[in-house]
Amino acid sequence: MIGRAYTWLLLGWLLLPVAVMALFAFNDTENRGNTRWQGFTLRWYQHLFDRPDLTRAFATSVVLALVSTAVATVLGTLAGLALGRYRFRGRGAVNVVVLMSVACPELVLGAALLSMFVTLNVPRGFPTLVAAHVLFSLGFVAVTVRARVAGLDPAVDEAARDLGAGPWARFRLVTLPMIAPGVAAGALLAFAMSIDDVVVTGFTGGSTVTFPVWVYGATKTGVPPQANALGTLLFAAGALAALAASRRRPRQSSEPKITEEISR
Repeated sequence: MIGRAYTWLLLGWLLLPVAVMALFAFNDTENRGNTRWQGFTLRWYQHLFDRPDLTRAFATSVVLALVSTAVATVLGTLAGLALGRYRFRGRGAVNVVVLMSVACPELVLGAALLSMFVTLNVPRGFPTLVAAHVLFSLGFVAVTVRARVAGLDPAVDEAARDLGAGPWARFRLVTLPMIAPGVAAGALLAFAMSIDDVVVTGFTGGSTVTFPVWVYGATKTGVPPQANALGTLLFAAGALAALAASRRRPRQSSEPKITEEISR
């Protein structure tokens, strides 16, 4: 009973800022100074994109998160597969580097990337943001996929090889379906890390403004209700994606179908 009460209390504490944000998305107030409840309204959702600068920053964040997630998922999946399945020289060092990229504070990573870009005279903008976001999210994908690969039965891959499947066929028909939950979890982590990043983005973005950076700058003069509305919709989309992933069930009896495909 105490453990259950503590769990609900912790969840309530973690979700309290989100609840406040969602509540003030319905606040009937002016564009600025959205700090006092003045009544209920839906007009901020009706005029969600009336602020071009906010809309542009939000679109930049979504595109940045999608691009960096796609790249990090591909590279992280390959890295996790290699670290979890194969033995090679320097494997321990690669494991340490991957874990360091996860544990490294964002302030240190952002400062290091800024120093590198300045030293190499690389103009900061959207490309450098993509590179930075891929760098700090790749480790999360690799660790998640590696954990999934470590739990696989190697006999399944050996059976596919005995049936005449080549390396690509084994990966496409056997390995990828089995590690798909880990890949999906890693991709969701990478997207979440990218969409709400402020520190690394502030160091490496140059004049490119993302949604979190815009909101951080707007706190000096007052966050408009549209920002709360966009944040609420973003949180709802993430919650629905997580709920869908948690309710996903492995397909029943997929072995016969895989065997049939390999045998062709």
